[in-house]
Amino acid sequence: VQLQASGGGLVQPGKSLRLSCAASGPGLDSYAIGWFRQAPGKEREGVSCITSTGSSTWSAGSVKGRFTISRDNAKNTVYLEMNNLKPEDTAVYFCATVECGFGVRGPSNWGRGTQVTVSS
Repeated sequence: VQLQASGGGLVQPGKSLRLSCAASGPGLDSYAIGWFRQAPGKEREGVSCITSTGSSTWSAGSVKGRFTISRDNAKNTVYLEMNNLKPEDTAVYFCATVECGFGVRGPSNWGRGTQVTVSS
């Protein structure tokens, strides 16, 4: 499966963005999907993930309560709703197929990332 992240942009602190991870063909509903981010000079980190049916999710402590992951398998898309954005959320965001449960593991099928910049 080929994935493509979109929806990034420049926003002020406290504002919101919704990222989308779309699959190029059918079958996204067979995969758990994770969101990752990489800030300049830092390692890539897991942000959130959702199981293939959407029945279970996980989010990193740094975004819990602010970011919400969801999916619409009919649209072959996974979303990351980001609220109350902070400058430290600035990064390139990627999606990938993963193992999701008490954390996110084994990412593969990386999509092209989308830049999120939080700045006043």
